[in-house]
Amino acid sequence: MSLSKEIRRVVTTHDDSGKAVVLLDGPTPHVSRRPEGAVIYNIWVTDETPADMKGKTDKMARQIDIPPPRGGSVVRFLDLPPTGDVSTLDVGAMQAHLGPEHSHPRAKKPRHPSMHRTRTIDYAIIMAGECDMLLDDSEVHLKAGDILVQQATNHAWVNRGKEPCRICFVLVDGKEPLA
Repeated sequence: MSLSKEIRRVVTTHDDSGKAVVLLDGPTPHVSRRPEGAVIYNIWVTDETPADMKGKTDKMARQIDIPPPRGGSVVRFLDLPPTGDVSTLDVGAMQAHLGPEHSHPRAKKPRHPSMHRTRTIDYAIIMAGECDMLLDDSEVHLKAGDILVQQATNHAWVNRGKEPCRICFVLVDGKEPLA
């Protein structure tokens, strides 16, 4: 299976008369590659809830890390290649990258280099392929068509197959559940 190298993004808005129009239509230019080979396609971001839907600019045209802005949301795709040998990688690397805002004293230490948590509710939709989501002491196998609702839990994505896995994520900022 081969995944498309582009994600088409269509964004609508209103013109000055109030008519619904297309603002953007084409491949998202907001693509980044992670050191382990994963590719991230950022689609759209909001800075608050309720979302400000005025304006005629590409709100994704800025640098954004994994979590959305405080009070906001982000939608993105992740292309996860088959996971290689991670034995030489720092187990706490991803958690350290996110910083203390997304950790909690009661959360367990990572068991995999990609293990992390964000203070968000995540909707993950497996679009193509298969992968495993590692939790603190367990894991769940997911395949195309499965939907995961994740509530600020420690997790890592691992692709033990031979084909890439494409996941669509919507992350919404949330309140700390372990408070």
